[in-house]
Amino acid sequence: MKKLLFVFAIAAIGSLASCKKDYTCECTILGVSTSFELEDQKKGDAEDACDALEAGGSECELK
Repeated sequence: MKKLLFVFAIAAIGSLASCKKDYTCECTILGVSTSFELEDQKKGDAEDACDALEAGGSECELK
């Protein structure tokens, strides 16, 4: 029974770590800063989306 409770607790903590959140991707293009809201994203997906915005000489950072 204790092992089952332990496994359940680990699974619950793991599911919290993969929650979707809102992120902001801040980009600077030719000295002008712009922010893009990324809603309900997992961190990896938000990083990929922010990296995709880095085109044509812009620099973007996920916050």
